[in-house]
Amino acid sequence: MNKINSKISLLMADDDHDDQILLQEALRENNISNSICFVENGEELLEYLNKTGKFEGKDCFTPGLILLDLNMPKMDGRSALKLIKADPVLKKIPIVVLTTSRADTDVLECYDLGVNSFISKPVNFQDLVEVTKEISNYWLGTVSLPENKN
Repeated sequence: MNKINSKISLLMADDDHDDQILLQEALRENNISNSICFVENGEELLEYLNKTGKFEGKDCFTPGLILLDLNMPKMDGRSALKLIKADPVLKKIPIVVLTTSRADTDVLECYDLGVNSFISKPVNFQDLVEVTKEISNYWLGTVSLPENKN
């Protein structure tokens, strides 16, 4: 089994508070102790990454991996993905879409916009634990990602 790089921090953009809690529990179930922060929409995601708005002057880590829901208020995941991948600095951060959508059009659009992976959220918790384990094994254990700057 690969060693999980605990220095890589996660950022999840998802407006569903229950999904945020379930993800934290799934990570804990897999003994994954990486730092994770949550934002609730695409606007907050961009503010967080650019350290503007309510994140200005805050000690926000630069994530090594973003987990992105597609259907959020204010700015959806597709729009945020497009803006992130158009930014010369932010585009280097890997993004995994983790959404309830199973639509082929969403999958194709996200890959066209530059997403690194597209995963449909599992319906039950045990499957989420397995998906979280696979995400962690690959993104935090197998591939080389830059360490967080802060």
